[in-house]
Amino acid sequence: QMADPFLYNTGEKKKNGCLGHEVQIEHIKAYVCRPSFFTDKAVIVAHDIFGWLFPDIRYIVDLIAGHGYITICPDFFKGTDPWKTTDHWADFADWMKTHDPMKVDKEADVVLKYLKEQCGAKKIGIVGFSWGGMAVQKKKKKNPQLTTGVSLYGRIIRDSKKKKNLLNPTFFIFGEKDHTKKKKKVSCTGNYFPFPEKLKQYCKVAYKIKKKKKQVHGFAQLKPEDMKPEDKPYIEEARKDMIDWIKTFI
Repeated sequence: QMADPFLYNTGEKKKNGCLGHEVQIEHIKAYVCRPSFFTDKAVIVAHDIFGWLFPDIRYIVDLIAGHGYITICPDFFKGTDPWKTTDHWADFADWMKTHDPMKVDKEADVVLKYLKEQCGAKKIGIVGFSWGGMAVQKKKKKNPQLTTGVSLYGRIIRDSKKKKNLLNPTFFIFGEKDHTKKKKKVSCTGNYFPFPEKLKQYCKVAYKIKKKKKQVHGFAQLKPEDMKPEDKPYIEEARKDMIDWIKTFI
């Protein structure tokens, strides 16, 4: 019987909630959480600018694992400093130069090898938040080993000269009131929607684009104690959408 340490929609931990542990995988560290039973299905979680140690992202790892998936969040920053709430946005562009979400191939390959060889995973998906949402798009365009992906409020990689194609089913989730789209200095994590007409023209696999009402950037990974009552239904809906998409394709 499947262990379910979280209520399906809310992400509220039950008393027997599963907790993960840290592992060293070649040159990077990662946070891993497994269900209490064997499964060959896995999900990679790509963290946001606050990094793999951020409590909110580990909460999401535990949540997904609670639905029956080996779930792993690698340190895509390779030990370098994540963005901190005390940092100044004027420095963000310079910080991004050494934290490029388009340069995650080596780390992703290491994690895929670990999941297959050490965890017995045969079907693997990827979920990314903000910075990690961009990384999801990069991997979904180039890595056929990934069964599906969910990109949550990650800026859409814009290149009008290239076909908007995806190798496997991908779900794009955004907040309607994403403030980052209005700030040029943080536009690299901003809310830019995919070009639906290009996806429709070139994409041969399932895709979905959904905008959550009244929600700001980063809404979907909030822990229960940080949720405002008026936002809770939309957060729950986003998480249910994410899990349903994963269950459909993994």
